[in-house]
Amino acid sequence: MKTKPLIAWMLAATALVGIPVLAAETGLFPLRAGANPPVPTAVAAADVFTREQIGHALAPPTPGAGRTVAAPSASPPDDGQWIMPAKNYASTRYTGLAEITPANAANLREVFSFSLGVDKGQEAAPIVVGNTMYVVSAFPNHVFALDLTKDGAPLKWSYDPKPVPAAAGVACCDVVNRGAAYADGKIVFNTLDGATIALDAGTGKEVWRTQLGDINKGESITMAPLIAGGKVLVGDSGGEFGVHGWLTALDLASGKIAWRAYHTGPDDQALIGPSFHPFYAVDRGKDLGVKSWPADAWKIGGGSMWGWIAYDPASQTIFYGTGNPGPWNQQQRPGDNKWTTGLFARDVNTGQAKWFYQMNPHDEHDYDGVNEQILLDMPFAGQMRHVLLHPDRNGYVYVVDRDTGQVLSADPYGPVNSSQGVDLTTGRLIKNPAKSTRLGQVVHDICPTASGAKDWNPSSFSPRTGLVYIPHENLCMDWMNLEVNYISGTPYVGAEVKMKPGPGGNRGELTAWDPVRRQPAWTIREDLPVWSGTVATGGDLVFYGTMDGWFKAVDARDGRLVWQQKLPSGIIGQPISYRGPDGHQYVAVLSGVGGWAGGIVSGPLDPRDGSSALGFVNTMTDLPRRTTAGGTLHVFALPH
Repeated sequence: MKTKPLIAWMLAATALVGIPVLAAETGLFPLRAGANPPVPTAVAAADVFTREQIGHALAPPTPGAGRTVAAPSASPPDDGQWIMPAKNYASTRYTGLAEITPANAANLREVFSFSLGVDKGQEAAPIVVGNTMYVVSAFPNHVFALDLTKDGAPLKWSYDPKPVPAAAGVACCDVVNRGAAYADGKIVFNTLDGATIALDAGTGKEVWRTQLGDINKGESITMAPLIAGGKVLVGDSGGEFGVHGWLTALDLASGKIAWRAYHTGPDDQALIGPSFHPFYAVDRGKDLGVKSWPADAWKIGGGSMWGWIAYDPASQTIFYGTGNPGPWNQQQRPGDNKWTTGLFARDVNTGQAKWFYQMNPHDEHDYDGVNEQILLDMPFAGQMRHVLLHPDRNGYVYVVDRDTGQVLSADPYGPVNSSQGVDLTTGRLIKNPAKSTRLGQVVHDICPTASGAKDWNPSSFSPRTGLVYIPHENLCMDWMNLEVNYISGTPYVGAEVKMKPGPGGNRGELTAWDPVRRQPAWTIREDLPVWSGTVATGGDLVFYGTMDGWFKAVDARDGRLVWQQKLPSGIIGQPISYRGPDGHQYVAVLSGVGGWAGGIVSGPLDPRDGSSALGFVNTMTDLPRRTTAGGTLHVFALPH
């Protein structure tokens, strides 16, 4: 009997901890028409803390002290291209193009589309370099180059990396890929089986290929690389397989490994040396990546790096977050579990750590720290500060001094009751003992859920409004710890989770966050989790997609819906906007539902098993009735 890869993973993951599984389309448990359970009842608003109760800052807002802008060295003038998923090193995902505005967006029309030939979760951002668009599909990670100078953008070339088929069996949360990056005539991307590949952007010919991950250990790669300082920066996935998480820098010219920093273990492996100066005392000391774990547990402790990296060329510093510790059962790994679920600042040339801040010491709820960092210069306490803004899975928007690692403010942007704020004197998260997870006991209504108040899907920042546009979830969960044993290359989780809607019942939101005033400017409630990225434009628009397939444009100043179009599958990709060869503005996005949130469709998975997809199925039972699997590039423009 054969099962699809995602289903096989779910069967293995749950069998290891003794959870019964109902697997769709395997012949084991045939689906029944009309058998989908209802979406669970929402958690009550009284069960979560308010922003006023748990939001904290070192000083009151001083908006008159200056204008918030992207870090200048990391956000060069817009040339109309889109050469990396984040648009620029500051990770603003903002274009200055302003042809499309709230006044004319209703006239947007699809001008061409392109089938990727893969009906799985499509999370990539298209890349535009000159007159060519590049797209990477979900596994098996085909790369397509499209000619934007011709009607319909015909295919110039395609590349098949031929990844190892077994890689699909170690993908935690669908066989996604988050895109490519361009530099020095090369398109660089990662494959699910752990390879990083550079292609000649003009011909599609392979320039180099470097194997970084080992699927036999549970390592895979889903992130988009960042190219900075002549280095290609790549991290691994596999936190649910007990991997030894790392970030690796490759030489852009040759593909040879320049350095690798691990996120658990002794200082020499973590590249922690004389230049390491963390702001908080709890992060100072020798070999804390060993001492904050039970004996040898750091070797299988996770701390993968599968999200986003920002870069400040002025200081030659990269900023990124680390993933969850393993296993999820926190009772098997007492201690702070460094250096997981935190932020690192490192020298791009050597990898040597400059500072570290741990958002979630001894993480109990799978709150990976890999979400985006947006590099801003903003007023705080009456003066302009160099900061990074990080909306974490634990539900807080952190504003951190990027020179020192000091937390300036931390405020909830979604439902939170797993913690009671951040102590800004020590930097420590104040945990709520009532929501601490326990062996063999279900802890109900923990907010936010394991995928966080938001997951990987990136926010954008507009210098015109000073707002950050955060696509996120409104989900909570029930959690029970289970004993689990480590077997190399197999799931190492140790928990049963079932997700549910947060207060109000809507499962998603788009929030326009004012980082200076530390509050939302406006919020749009969506019935389903918002799992796409956002892009902000010089025309004062924000584009995003919904999991049932609506691609939307809203006014960046007030959130008013000005345009929407239904696409053939749900949207979990990263929209972009670019200047075409004809000088006009275009907007592009991939449709193709899936990922952790949409695995019930892309798997497909049986909606009767709420623990499937690590508990996400429980709150997505209606999704199969609202969209279908897909994989298509869509490009829009005004009539001209």
